[in-house]
Amino acid sequence: MRLPRSVRLALAAALAVSGAALAGPAQAVGDTGHGFGNYRYAGSVWGGYVAQGSGFRSISGSWTMPEVQCNSTDDLFAPWVGIDGYGSQTVEQTGVEVNCQNGSPAYSGWYEMYPAPPQYFSDRVDAGDTFTASVVYSGSGTYTLKLTDTAKGWTHSVRQRINGRNVSAEAVIESPSQSYPSFSSLDFSGVTVNGYSFDAYNPQAIDSGQYTETGLSNGSFSIVPAY
Repeated sequence: MRLPRSVRLALAAALAVSGAALAGPAQAVGDTGHGFGNYRYAGSVWGGYVAQGSGFRSISGSWTMPEVQCNSTDDLFAPWVGIDGYGSQTVEQTGVEVNCQNGSPAYSGWYEMYPAPPQYFSDRVDAGDTFTASVVYSGSGTYTLKLTDTAKGWTHSVRQRINGRNVSAEAVIESPSQSYPSFSSLDFSGVTVNGYSFDAYNPQAIDSGQYTETGLSNGSFSIVPAY
């Protein structure tokens, strides 16, 4: 699945203005093809929590995919967990996409080693399915990305190599099109980093504009409408 051409062109225009290099914590590298690595932190794109520092070797967490209402064919969003992206030029991430390009929500599991494009899994995904995802760095530029649909009983685990910096860890939702569908709540739970509760790393809260996050408690928080 790809973004509608109009959305990709709009993103390309925005990136031409903002530039591809990082300009501090309000902006990140972009990609005009699709990507859940193609974002700017401001502008209703990311929402959730991001920890910064060094030596991030693993992140894991769970969530349940909500029922969504498509408001336009540009609506697109994904919850995911990952390493890097906030202060670096790569992102190692896995999650689930909801794409409204055809007028109704289509759910897909995926992983991405940005700046390479996302890779999609063919297994069926439905609203109400609960997922556990993890990204683990094992040294020498090697990452293992794992996504499990506990409702459907499938798991994908892939090993990939990239020259990542391991300077951030995220549990977030993202809309590369900056157009979210409507949903009542998405609950992250059991988020850990390097084997410790996410809370221990004092992650930064980031609002996505249309949605906001509740307080983080023992690695759990919810994404809910901002108004």
